[in-house]
Amino acid sequence: MVAGYYYNITFVQLGLIDLGTRLVGMTETAVSMWMAALALVTLLVAAVTGLTMDRSGWSTDLRTKLRLLFGVVCVQFALTLVAPTIRTVPAFGAWIVFASVGLGVGFPVSFSLAIDLVPVPDRGYVAAAITAIAYFLANAISLSWSVDVFSRVLVAAMAPGLLLLGVLSFASFDRLDAVLDALGAQHERYGTGRFCRGEPIRARNLAFVVPVVLMFGVFFIDSLGFLRIIDTPSLLLSSWQSPDLSTRLFIAAAHVVGAVMAGVIYANYSLSRIFLWTFALFALTHVMYTSDLRFAAVFPAIAGNGTSPLNPASYAVAVSFYTTLNFALWPDLSTPQTIGTHSAIGIGVAGWLATFSSTALALYFQATELTLLSHLNVVQALSLLLLFGLAVGLYARRMVELARGDGGASA
Repeated sequence: MVAGYYYNITFVQLGLIDLGTRLVGMTETAVSMWMAALALVTLLVAAVTGLTMDRSGWSTDLRTKLRLLFGVVCVQFALTLVAPTIRTVPAFGAWIVFASVGLGVGFPVSFSLAIDLVPVPDRGYVAAAITAIAYFLANAISLSWSVDVFSRVLVAAMAPGLLLLGVLSFASFDRLDAVLDALGAQHERYGTGRFCRGEPIRARNLAFVVPVVLMFGVFFIDSLGFLRIIDTPSLLLSSWQSPDLSTRLFIAAAHVVGAVMAGVIYANYSLSRIFLWTFALFALTHVMYTSDLRFAAVFPAIAGNGTSPLNPASYAVAVSFYTTLNFALWPDLSTPQTIGTHSAIGIGVAGWLATFSSTALALYFQATELTLLSHLNVVQALSLLLLFGLAVGLYARRMVELARGDGGASA
Protein backbone atom coordinates (compact mmCIF):
# COMPACT_ATOMS: atom_id res chain seq x y z
CA MET A 1 0.00 0.00 0.00
CA VAL A 2 2.87 2.38 0.77
CA ALA A 3 4.48 1.65 -2.61
CA GLY A 4 1.18 2.05 -4.47
CA TYR A 5 0.33 5.35 -2.83
CA TYR A 6 3.85 6.70 -3.33
CA TYR A 7 3.50 5.77 -7.02
CA ASN A 8 0.24 7.71 -7.30
CA ILE A 9 1.37 10.88 -5.54
CA THR A 10 4.62 11.06 -7.51
CA PHE A 11 4.48 9.42 -10.92
CA VAL A 12 0.75 9.76 -11.68
CA GLN A 13 0.06 13.18 -10.16
CA LEU A 14 3.36 14.90 -10.98
CA GLY A 15 5.20 12.83 -13.59
CA LEU A 16 2.37 12.83 -16.12
CA ILE A 17 2.22 16.62 -16.15
CA ASP A 18 5.92 16.75 -17.04
CA LEU A 19 5.51 14.00 -19.65
CA GLY A 20 2.64 15.74 -21.39
CA THR A 21 4.02 19.27 -21.36
CA ARG A 22 7.78 18.81 -21.77
CA LEU A 23 8.14 15.60 -23.82
CA VAL A 24 4.90 15.46 -25.80
CA GLY A 25 4.58 19.24 -26.16
CA MET A 26 0.97 19.68 -25.10
CA THR A 27 -0.38 22.65 -23.22
CA GLU A 28 -1.13 22.38 -19.52
CA THR A 29 -4.82 22.64 -20.34
CA ALA A 30 -4.64 19.67 -22.73
CA VAL A 31 -2.70 17.60 -20.19
CA SER A 32 -5.27 18.45 -17.52
CA MET A 33 -8.06 17.23 -19.78
CA TRP A 34 -6.22 13.94 -20.30
CA MET A 35 -5.78 13.68 -16.53
CA ALA A 36 -9.51 14.21 -16.13
CA ALA A 37 -10.12 11.43 -18.67
CA LEU A 38 -7.81 9.19 -16.63
CA ALA A 39 -9.90 9.90 -13.53
CA LEU A 40 -13.21 9.10 -15.24
CA VAL A 41 -12.01 5.89 -16.90
CA THR A 42 -10.42 4.78 -13.63
CA LEU A 43 -13.75 5.36 -11.87
CA LEU A 44 -15.64 3.22 -14.42
CA VAL A 45 -13.08 0.40 -14.36
CA ALA A 46 -12.99 0.42 -10.56
CA ALA A 47 -16.79 0.19 -10.33
CA VAL A 48 -16.90 -2.79 -12.71
CA THR A 49 -13.99 -4.48 -10.93
CA GLY A 50 -15.44 -4.00 -7.44
CA LEU A 51 -18.86 -5.30 -8.44
CA THR A 52 -17.31 -8.30 -10.20
CA MET A 53 -15.15 -9.10 -7.17
CA ASP A 54 -18.13 -9.17 -4.82
CA ARG A 55 -20.44 -11.14 -7.10
CA SER A 56 -17.81 -13.72 -8.07
CA GLY A 57 -16.46 -14.21 -4.55
CA TRP A 58 -12.99 -12.88 -5.41
CA SER A 59 -13.22 -10.42 -2.50
CA THR A 60 -12.73 -13.31 -0.06
CA ASP A 61 -10.17 -15.25 -2.13
CA LEU A 62 -6.69 -14.09 -1.15
CA ARG A 63 -4.88 -15.99 -3.92
CA THR A 64 -7.10 -14.46 -6.60
CA LYS A 65 -6.55 -10.97 -5.22
CA LEU A 66 -2.79 -11.47 -5.18
CA ARG A 67 -2.87 -12.62 -8.81
CA LEU A 68 -4.97 -9.63 -9.83
CA LEU A 69 -2.56 -7.35 -7.99
CA PHE A 70 0.38 -9.04 -9.72
CA GLY A 71 -1.25 -8.28 -13.09
CA VAL A 72 -1.79 -4.66 -12.08
CA VAL A 73 1.84 -4.22 -11.00
CA CYS A 74 3.03 -5.83 -14.26
CA VAL A 75 1.00 -3.29 -16.24
CA GLN A 76 2.23 -0.37 -14.12
CA PHE A 77 5.84 -1.58 -14.36
CA ALA A 78 5.65 -1.70 -18.16
CA LEU A 79 3.91 1.68 -18.38
CA THR A 80 6.43 3.29 -16.03
CA LEU A 81 9.30 1.86 -18.05
CA VAL A 82 8.08 3.15 -21.43
CA ALA A 83 6.64 6.50 -20.28
CA PRO A 84 9.82 8.57 -20.91
CA THR A 85 9.90 7.37 -24.55
CA ILE A 86 6.46 8.80 -25.42
CA ARG A 87 6.54 11.75 -27.83
CA THR A 88 3.10 11.88 -29.53
CA VAL A 89 -0.40 12.71 -28.35
CA PRO A 90 -1.93 9.37 -29.55
CA ALA A 91 0.74 7.45 -27.64
CA PHE A 92 0.09 9.60 -24.56
CA GLY A 93 -3.64 8.90 -24.88
CA ALA A 94 -3.05 5.16 -25.18
CA TRP A 95 -0.81 5.31 -22.11
CA ILE A 96 -3.61 7.06 -20.18
CA VAL A 97 -6.14 4.36 -21.12
CA PHE A 98 -3.90 1.47 -20.08
CA ALA A 99 -2.96 3.28 -16.86
CA SER A 100 -6.64 3.83 -16.09
CA VAL A 101 -7.32 0.12 -16.40
CA GLY A 102 -4.43 -0.72 -14.08
CA LEU A 103 -5.46 1.86 -11.49
CA GLY A 104 -9.15 0.95 -11.72
CA VAL A 105 -8.44 -2.73 -11.04
CA GLY A 106 -5.76 -1.99 -8.47
CA PHE A 107 -7.76 0.17 -6.04
CA PRO A 108 -10.57 -2.24 -5.07
CA VAL A 109 -8.16 -5.19 -5.05
CA SER A 110 -5.56 -3.54 -2.81
CA PHE A 111 -8.15 -2.07 -0.41
CA SER A 112 -9.88 -5.45 -0.11
CA LEU A 113 -6.65 -6.92 1.32
CA ALA A 114 -7.48 -5.11 4.57
CA ILE A 115 -10.10 -7.74 5.43
CA ASP A 116 -7.40 -10.44 5.23
CA LEU A 117 -4.43 -8.68 6.80
CA VAL A 118 -5.49 -5.90 9.19
CA PRO A 119 -7.53 -6.40 12.39
CA VAL A 120 -10.36 -3.91 12.73
CA PRO A 121 -9.04 -2.14 15.89
CA ASP A 122 -5.67 -1.57 14.18
CA ARG A 123 -6.88 -0.07 10.90
CA GLY A 124 -6.50 3.54 11.97
CA TYR A 125 -2.92 2.96 13.09
CA VAL A 126 -2.00 0.95 9.99
CA ALA A 127 -3.51 3.66 7.77
CA ALA A 128 -1.49 6.26 9.68
CA ALA A 129 1.71 4.26 9.14
CA ILE A 130 1.05 3.95 5.40
CA THR A 131 0.36 7.68 5.11
CA ALA A 132 3.34 8.73 7.20
CA ILE A 133 5.86 6.56 5.35
CA ALA A 134 4.60 7.45 1.86
CA TYR A 135 4.52 11.20 2.44
CA PHE A 136 7.77 11.26 4.39
CA LEU A 137 9.60 9.56 1.53
CA ALA A 138 7.92 11.77 -1.08
CA ASN A 139 8.96 14.95 0.72
CA ALA A 140 12.29 14.07 2.32
CA ILE A 141 13.88 12.53 -0.76
CA SER A 142 14.78 15.28 -3.18
CA LEU A 143 13.69 14.25 -6.69
CA SER A 144 13.21 16.42 -9.72
CA TRP A 145 9.54 16.38 -10.69
CA SER A 146 10.31 14.91 -14.10
CA VAL A 147 8.98 11.71 -15.63
CA ASP A 148 12.51 10.49 -16.41
CA VAL A 149 13.60 10.63 -12.77
CA PHE A 150 10.37 9.13 -11.45
CA SER A 151 10.57 6.33 -14.03
CA ARG A 152 14.10 5.30 -13.10
CA VAL A 153 13.45 5.36 -9.35
CA LEU A 154 10.11 3.55 -9.49
CA VAL A 155 11.20 0.87 -11.96
CA ALA A 156 14.09 0.02 -9.64
CA ALA A 157 11.76 -0.02 -6.63
CA MET A 158 9.00 -2.04 -8.33
CA ALA A 159 11.19 -4.85 -9.65
CA PRO A 160 11.74 -6.64 -6.29
CA GLY A 161 8.07 -6.19 -5.36
CA LEU A 162 7.01 -7.64 -8.70
CA LEU A 163 9.16 -10.70 -8.10
CA LEU A 164 7.77 -11.16 -4.58
CA LEU A 165 4.17 -10.82 -5.78
CA GLY A 166 4.86 -13.38 -8.50
CA VAL A 167 6.07 -15.88 -5.91
CA LEU A 168 3.10 -15.25 -3.61
CA SER A 169 0.63 -15.49 -6.49
CA PHE A 170 1.84 -18.55 -8.35
CA ALA A 171 4.38 -20.49 -6.29
CA SER A 172 3.12 -23.52 -4.36
CA PHE A 173 4.94 -25.25 -1.53
CA ASP A 174 3.76 -26.43 1.86
CA ARG A 175 4.96 -23.58 4.07
CA LEU A 176 3.77 -20.82 1.73
CA ASP A 177 0.42 -22.53 1.18
CA ALA A 178 -0.09 -22.84 4.93
CA VAL A 179 0.65 -19.13 5.48
CA LEU A 180 -1.64 -18.00 2.67
CA ASP A 181 -4.42 -20.34 3.80
CA ALA A 182 -4.21 -18.92 7.31
CA LEU A 183 -4.24 -15.33 6.03
CA GLY A 184 -7.02 -16.09 3.57
CA ALA A 185 -9.27 -17.33 6.38
CA GLN A 186 -8.84 -14.18 8.46
CA HIS A 187 -11.62 -12.33 6.61
CA GLU A 188 -14.04 -14.35 8.75
CA ARG A 189 -12.70 -12.47 11.80
CA TYR A 190 -11.55 -9.18 10.28
CA GLY A 191 -13.99 -8.85 7.38
CA THR A 192 -16.86 -7.04 9.08
CA GLY A 193 -15.88 -3.41 9.44
CA ARG A 194 -16.05 -1.25 12.53
CA PHE A 195 -19.20 0.56 11.37
CA CYS A 196 -21.02 -2.63 10.25
CA ARG A 197 -21.33 -4.31 13.62
CA GLY A 198 -25.11 -4.07 13.62
CA GLU A 199 -26.93 -4.17 10.33
CA PRO A 200 -24.62 -4.34 7.27
CA ILE A 201 -24.23 -1.03 5.44
CA ARG A 202 -25.28 -0.96 1.80
CA ALA A 203 -24.06 1.44 -0.86
CA ARG A 204 -27.45 3.17 -0.96
CA ASN A 205 -27.63 3.65 2.82
CA LEU A 206 -27.15 7.13 4.26
CA ALA A 207 -24.40 5.74 6.49
CA PHE A 208 -22.35 5.10 3.34
CA VAL A 209 -23.50 7.98 1.14
CA VAL A 210 -22.69 10.71 3.69
CA PRO A 211 -19.01 9.66 4.13
CA VAL A 212 -18.67 9.45 0.33
CA VAL A 213 -20.01 13.00 -0.04
CA LEU A 214 -17.77 14.31 2.74
CA MET A 215 -14.68 12.59 1.30
CA PHE A 216 -15.59 14.01 -2.12
CA GLY A 217 -15.53 17.45 -0.52
CA VAL A 218 -12.13 16.81 1.08
CA PHE A 219 -10.54 15.54 -2.15
CA PHE A 220 -12.11 18.39 -4.12
CA ILE A 221 -10.74 21.06 -1.76
CA ASP A 222 -7.29 19.50 -1.68
CA SER A 223 -7.00 19.15 -5.47
CA LEU A 224 -8.40 22.60 -6.24
CA GLY A 225 -5.98 24.30 -3.86
CA PHE A 226 -2.92 22.18 -4.60
CA LEU A 227 -3.24 22.56 -8.38
CA ARG A 228 -2.86 26.32 -8.05
CA ILE A 229 -0.17 26.20 -5.37
CA ILE A 230 2.18 23.98 -7.40
CA ASP A 231 1.54 26.18 -10.43
CA THR A 232 2.94 29.16 -8.52
CA PRO A 233 6.78 29.04 -8.51
CA SER A 234 7.23 31.23 -5.43
CA LEU A 235 5.01 28.90 -3.37
CA LEU A 236 6.41 25.69 -4.83
CA LEU A 237 10.11 26.58 -4.47
CA SER A 238 9.61 27.61 -0.85
CA SER A 239 7.93 24.32 0.07
CA TRP A 240 7.79 20.94 -1.72
CA GLN A 241 10.54 21.78 -4.24
CA SER A 242 12.65 23.86 -1.89
CA PRO A 243 16.43 23.49 -2.35
CA ASP A 244 16.71 23.67 1.44
CA LEU A 245 16.63 20.14 2.94
CA SER A 246 15.46 21.46 6.33
CA THR A 247 12.29 22.88 4.74
CA ARG A 248 11.44 19.59 3.04
CA LEU A 249 12.16 17.64 6.24
CA PHE A 250 9.92 20.03 8.16
CA ILE A 251 7.05 19.33 5.76
CA ALA A 252 7.78 15.59 5.87
CA ALA A 253 7.70 15.68 9.67
CA ALA A 254 4.39 17.57 9.56
CA HIS A 255 2.96 14.77 7.40
CA VAL A 256 4.06 12.21 9.98
CA VAL A 257 2.60 14.21 12.88
CA GLY A 258 -0.69 14.65 11.02
CA ALA A 259 -0.90 10.94 10.19
CA VAL A 260 -0.24 9.89 13.79
CA MET A 261 -2.84 12.34 15.10
CA ALA A 262 -5.39 11.14 12.55
CA GLY A 263 -4.70 7.47 13.36
CA VAL A 264 -5.24 8.02 17.07
CA ILE A 265 -8.42 10.05 16.55
CA TYR A 266 -9.80 7.55 14.02
CA ALA A 267 -9.18 4.57 16.31
CA ASN A 268 -10.70 6.18 19.40
CA TYR A 269 -13.38 8.62 18.28
CA SER A 270 -16.28 8.92 15.87
CA LEU A 271 -16.03 9.64 12.16
CA SER A 272 -17.54 13.07 12.68
CA ARG A 273 -14.61 14.04 14.90
CA ILE A 274 -11.95 13.37 12.28
CA PHE A 275 -14.02 14.99 9.51
CA LEU A 276 -14.37 18.12 11.65
CA TRP A 277 -10.60 18.14 12.24
CA THR A 278 -9.91 17.71 8.53
CA PHE A 279 -12.19 20.52 7.34
CA ALA A 280 -10.94 22.80 10.12
CA LEU A 281 -7.31 22.16 9.13
CA PHE A 282 -7.96 22.87 5.45
CA ALA A 283 -9.83 26.06 6.35
CA LEU A 284 -6.98 27.15 8.63
CA THR A 285 -4.39 26.35 5.95
CA HIS A 286 -6.03 28.48 3.29
CA VAL A 287 -6.65 31.30 5.75
CA MET A 288 -2.88 31.26 6.37
CA TYR A 289 -2.06 31.25 2.64
CA THR A 290 -4.50 34.05 1.80
CA SER A 291 -3.40 36.11 4.82
CA ASP A 292 0.22 35.88 3.65
CA LEU A 293 -0.77 36.95 0.14
CA ARG A 294 -2.74 39.93 1.45
CA PHE A 295 0.12 40.94 3.72
CA ALA A 296 2.60 40.68 0.83
CA ALA A 297 0.35 42.84 -1.35
CA VAL A 298 0.17 45.58 1.29
CA PHE A 299 3.76 45.33 2.61
CA PRO A 300 5.87 43.86 -0.22
CA ALA A 301 9.16 45.11 1.23
CA ILE A 302 8.55 43.37 4.55
CA ALA A 303 7.07 40.16 3.11
CA GLY A 304 9.83 39.55 0.56
CA ASN A 305 9.59 36.79 -2.05
CA GLY A 306 9.30 33.75 0.22
CA THR A 307 6.40 32.35 2.19
CA SER A 308 6.21 30.94 5.69
CA PRO A 309 7.06 27.21 5.99
CA LEU A 310 4.14 26.97 8.40
CA ASN A 311 1.74 27.19 5.45
CA PRO A 312 2.85 24.01 3.63
CA ALA A 313 3.35 22.29 7.00
CA SER A 314 -0.25 23.03 7.95
CA TYR A 315 -1.31 21.82 4.52
CA ALA A 316 0.69 18.62 5.08
CA VAL A 317 -1.07 17.92 8.39
CA ALA A 318 -4.49 18.37 6.74
CA VAL A 319 -3.58 16.09 3.82
CA SER A 320 -2.29 13.39 6.18
CA PHE A 321 -5.55 13.57 8.14
CA TYR A 322 -7.80 12.81 5.19
CA THR A 323 -5.38 10.32 3.62
CA THR A 324 -5.32 8.28 6.82
CA LEU A 325 -9.10 8.42 6.93
CA ASN A 326 -9.30 7.38 3.29
CA PHE A 327 -7.22 4.23 3.86
CA ALA A 328 -9.15 3.06 6.93
CA LEU A 329 -12.69 4.17 6.14
CA TRP A 330 -13.82 1.99 3.21
CA PRO A 331 -12.92 -1.40 4.76
CA ASP A 332 -14.63 -0.27 7.97
CA LEU A 333 -17.83 0.52 6.03
CA SER A 334 -17.81 -2.93 4.41
CA THR A 335 -18.25 -6.64 4.92
CA PRO A 336 -16.45 -9.41 3.00
CA GLN A 337 -19.38 -9.42 0.57
CA THR A 338 -19.28 -5.66 -0.13
CA ILE A 339 -15.63 -4.61 0.22
CA GLY A 340 -14.98 -4.59 -3.53
CA THR A 341 -17.97 -2.44 -4.43
CA HIS A 342 -17.66 -0.08 -1.46
CA SER A 343 -13.95 0.58 -1.93
CA ALA A 344 -14.47 1.10 -5.68
CA ILE A 345 -17.28 3.61 -5.10
CA GLY A 346 -15.46 5.31 -2.24
CA ILE A 347 -12.14 5.75 -4.01
CA GLY A 348 -13.70 6.22 -7.44
CA VAL A 349 -16.32 8.81 -6.57
CA ALA A 350 -14.74 10.55 -3.59
CA GLY A 351 -11.23 10.42 -5.05
CA TRP A 352 -11.13 10.26 -8.83
CA LEU A 353 -14.41 12.04 -9.61
CA ALA A 354 -13.50 14.82 -7.17
CA THR A 355 -10.15 15.14 -8.94
CA PHE A 356 -11.90 15.39 -12.31
CA SER A 357 -14.31 18.04 -11.04
CA SER A 358 -11.62 20.14 -9.36
CA THR A 359 -9.40 19.91 -12.46
CA ALA A 360 -12.24 21.17 -14.63
CA LEU A 361 -12.91 24.07 -12.24
CA ALA A 362 -9.20 24.91 -12.06
CA LEU A 363 -9.09 25.03 -15.87
CA TYR A 364 -12.05 27.40 -15.87
CA PHE A 365 -10.30 29.64 -13.32
CA GLN A 366 -7.17 29.59 -15.47
CA ALA A 367 -9.14 30.51 -18.60
CA THR A 368 -10.75 33.45 -16.79
CA GLU A 369 -7.31 34.54 -15.49
CA LEU A 370 -8.40 34.37 -11.87
CA THR A 371 -5.68 35.67 -9.55
CA LEU A 372 -3.90 33.43 -7.07
CA LEU A 373 -5.52 35.19 -4.11
CA SER A 374 -9.01 34.91 -5.60
CA HIS A 375 -8.45 31.21 -6.40
CA LEU A 376 -7.35 30.41 -2.86
CA ASN A 377 -10.21 32.53 -1.49
CA VAL A 378 -12.64 30.18 -3.26
CA VAL A 379 -10.92 27.15 -1.74
CA GLN A 380 -10.95 28.79 1.68
CA ALA A 381 -14.66 29.59 1.38
CA LEU A 382 -15.44 25.97 0.37
CA SER A 383 -13.45 24.66 3.35
CA LEU A 384 -15.31 26.94 5.75
CA LEU A 385 -18.64 26.08 4.13
CA LEU A 386 -18.06 22.34 4.52
CA LEU A 387 -16.83 22.80 8.10
CA PHE A 388 -19.88 24.91 9.00
CA GLY A 389 -22.25 22.54 7.15
CA LEU A 390 -20.87 19.49 8.93
CA ALA A 391 -21.10 21.20 12.33
CA VAL A 392 -24.70 22.23 11.68
CA GLY A 393 -25.57 18.74 10.44
CA LEU A 394 -24.10 17.12 13.56
CA TYR A 395 -25.93 19.59 15.80
CA ALA A 396 -29.22 18.96 13.99
CA ARG A 397 -28.77 15.19 14.28
CA ARG A 398 -28.12 15.53 17.99
CA MET A 399 -31.25 17.65 18.44
CA VAL A 400 -33.33 15.04 16.59
CA GLU A 401 -31.92 12.28 18.80
CA LEU A 402 -32.75 14.24 21.95
CA ALA A 403 -36.24 15.05 20.67
CA ARG A 404 -36.92 11.39 19.93
CA GLY A 405 -35.66 10.46 23.37
CA ASP A 406 -37.86 13.05 25.06
CA GLY A 407 -40.81 11.97 22.93
CA GLY A 408 -40.34 8.37 23.90
CA ALA A 409 -40.11 9.30 27.61
CA SER A 410 -43.23 11.45 27.59
CA ALA A 411 -45.15 8.79 25.69
